[in-house]
Amino acid sequence: MLVSGEPSFRESVDLMFNRAAALMNLSPGLEQKIRVCNSTYTVRFGVRLRGKIETFTGYRSVHSEHMEPVKGGIRYAMSVNQDEVEALAALMTYKCALVETPFGGSKGGLCIDPRQWEEHELEMITRRFAYELIKRDLINPAQNVPAPDMGTGEREMAWIADQYARMNTTDINARACVTGKPPHAGGIQGRVEATGRGVQLALREFFRHPEDKAKAGLSGDLDGKRVIVQGLGNVGYHAAKFLSEEDGCKIIAIIERDGALSDPAGLRVEEVRQWISKEGTIKGYPDAAFTENGAALLEADCDILIPAAMEGVIHLGNAANISAPLIIEAANGPITFGADEILRGKGIVIIPDMYANAGGVTVSYFEWVKNLSHIRFGRMQRRAEEARSRLMVEELERLSNDQQLGWTLSPDFKERFLTGSDELALVRSGLDDTMRTAYQAMREVWHGRPDVEDLRVAAYIVAIDRVAKSYRSKGL
Repeated sequence: MLVSGEPSFRESVDLMFNRAAALMNLSPGLEQKIRVCNSTYTVRFGVRLRGKIETFTGYRSVHSEHMEPVKGGIRYAMSVNQDEVEALAALMTYKCALVETPFGGSKGGLCIDPRQWEEHELEMITRRFAYELIKRDLINPAQNVPAPDMGTGEREMAWIADQYARMNTTDINARACVTGKPPHAGGIQGRVEATGRGVQLALREFFRHPEDKAKAGLSGDLDGKRVIVQGLGNVGYHAAKFLSEEDGCKIIAIIERDGALSDPAGLRVEEVRQWISKEGTIKGYPDAAFTENGAALLEADCDILIPAAMEGVIHLGNAANISAPLIIEAANGPITFGADEILRGKGIVIIPDMYANAGGVTVSYFEWVKNLSHIRFGRMQRRAEEARSRLMVEELERLSNDQQLGWTLSPDFKERFLTGSDELALVRSGLDDTMRTAYQAMREVWHGRPDVEDLRVAAYIVAIDRVAKSYRSKGL
């Protein structure tokens, strides 16, 4: 919801870019080259459905080709338009640069409500959209690699991968044309949870630094922190689930499009998710208070606010009333440029979207590498790891039997130590390392430069600098 007088989503991204670029020593020409979107392809295609031809409009935008392939999701929503797709493509460029995945930025969208169509109809629509993009190399393992986004998932990615393979029968790397596929179709373990897991890991890294917590007026660790989550889709669900089950957070409210649930003692995330899946609505859930005007709970008292749905949910109309001292942007662009100014003025710390939700593209990168290498991660080394560990355990067991030493092994040590790293463990390890490294790069700028006041500007500076170096290496 945009308030009158606020810039559009794309304009907000450009304005945030400008804030950072003003603090950098870029030539005007290079600054302009990095900011602008390189190209946007608009396609209108027909599909015969329910006895008549339905016409659909889709987009694929390429923001920057400083590295190839370019990377970015495909979303299905009635709100999809060129402005939105170009803004999201720009964010993908900066996001990939920040977390050091070797991609340029792209984004796609189809103006459709997927809930209005049966599965076989969605498959026909998806395959035709993919066909239109594939024949123009806007889906290609070496040039443009989509992924899931709002309204799409593993199912749609599998259809796209199969469509590409049908049209490119001799491409040995065909499976790498898209990421976010189900594991049996060339996907990777941990991809579905990746963005939500990344949000959890981002918060863990933030809470490792006392100075950063102090800026938000917080202390201690994540245990017991009161969290409000807006949007219980794939990202919000996994973030809420992991934070509550593994870090001891209390999810005191969940906001959905048809209302909100709240419980100061903490909601059971898995039960709420099951209820929504079964009933199609958040209404009627028996074990929490229901609020018709869900958006009002964005302003409720909490420690951490996680907007995980649409862009622009925190705007000039409600920013002054936001009380959370820490906001982590699990969605893309949930805070408008005007709202960002107000929140920073109130001293609220914002962990920006280009970092907070980068878990998805990070694990997509791992999947792309897996598809190009044609081997599952962990396949060659897992048992070798276990064999080396077994030698150590056997020696420790021998020593622990020595009564003079007076020590014994923990009951579950042997089982835990003898488990080699499978694909999921390696993916989670790689994601954790990526989120830590990227945060530290932002933090170095945030604390190291007196003219950088917040993490968003720090993130943009890190990302723009890396993109600029890529362009300079090309002779620009």
